[in-house]
Amino acid sequence: MQTISIKTNRRNEMVDVTDRVSEFVRASGIQKGLAVIYVPHTTAGITINENADPSVVHDILLTLNQLVPPDQPGYRHNEGNSDAHVKNLIPQIFTCEC
Repeated sequence: MQTISIKTNRRNEMVDVTDRVSEFVRASGIQKGLAVIYVPHTTAGITINENADPSVVHDILLTLNQLVPPDQPGYRHNEGNSDAHVKNLIPQIFTCEC
């Protein structure tokens, strides 16, 4: 198992890990199989985006902050990151087998 550590610089940030994952796969020598990407923290998430237009990342972060603002009145979780826990759930809530 390989591990990639990512350090972010902002409260909400999208980090493209494609090249790093691809390098691990190439270096492994494995010709067929799956690469499982997992984030073991409840305030982080994984998404797939074509990354063709950097404006999309801006738009995604803007929309997430509008939907779930960090300073929403009424949050009870006292670590100050309630919004991150909720944002992490959005893909799970809106994913369906339609």
